[in-house]
Amino acid sequence: MSTLTRVGRTFRRTAIQAVPTVFGIVILNFFLLQLAPGDAADVMAGEAGSATVETMAALRQRFGLDNPLLVQLFNYLYNLAHFSLGFSPRYGMPVADLIGQRLPGTLLLMAVALAVAIVLGLALGSLMTVFAGRLPDRMLSVISLLFYSIPGFWIGLMLIVLFSVKLGWLPSGGSGTIGSNLTGLAGLWDKARYMILPALSLALFYVAIYARLTRAAMLEVQSQDYVRTAAAKGLPPAIITIRHVLRNALIPITTMAGMHVGGMLGGAVVVETVYSWPGLGRLAFEAVMGRDFTVLLGILLLSSLLVIVANATVDLLHAWLDPRVGVR
Repeated sequence: MSTLTRVGRTFRRTAIQAVPTVFGIVILNFFLLQLAPGDAADVMAGEAGSATVETMAALRQRFGLDNPLLVQLFNYLYNLAHFSLGFSPRYGMPVADLIGQRLPGTLLLMAVALAVAIVLGLALGSLMTVFAGRLPDRMLSVISLLFYSIPGFWIGLMLIVLFSVKLGWLPSGGSGTIGSNLTGLAGLWDKARYMILPALSLALFYVAIYARLTRAAMLEVQSQDYVRTAAAKGLPPAIITIRHVLRNALIPITTMAGMHVGGMLGGAVVVETVYSWPGLGRLAFEAVMGRDFTVLLGILLLSSLLVIVANATVDLLHAWLDPRVGVR
């Protein structure tokens, strides 16, 4: 079976499975959020300092919060069917527009953090494999375990103390210099300076996982018959490592990367709050504090779709890497 055929079958199977998954996520998220105490009207009244019973009733009627639960669910599904995520009572704008403003920042942060985690994890894991059982392997294992054990918010704060407060090399928060009109390479470098610390804070936890996973996968692959056959044929060690050992070791790495997309979205809430990064994570935190469940439902739905797309991409990558995938 050709690679294109295997990839096509994998794509069709994943697409069919995604439809009921998305529908179940939508229903589950809606009912779970209804269990939370309070609503946007309560928060808005609290921020105003006082509100009459009539004012509270008018707010709930305006935003449809006084409707029965099933009616609210029907209205929500009706909006989704018309490609609308609803209207935010707190921000006074459509949820889709609000998410559209924050989504690029989170996607960029996650992409950079995931790339850094995979590259560093593969590099460290390969070094640990080369020196398996010796001192460098043990030292790198301890360092990996250290980053895995430390909470992400503490790593973020320590990076701010070291690189922003003590050394003054990097900014402590934000996404760009306020009021600057930099373009070209200067503008790109300005954005990159604000990206380094948040991406590193988000990536360090996953570097430890990928390093340990790469080490275990490469050690297992090295003991396979086809690797010994390639060595017996006289292939250089570098070619054996890259074309045979590392390629097959990438399968569990890509599997974990797809699963970690959801974890990175959760970690982005902490990182974006620590670094004042304008993204979906910080917006989700603000929506929870403001009981803006319409915004939170939109973020949860989009996050679920991102995780499904990431896992579908991993399945397609597996179909390309391993001929045994996608046969059935």
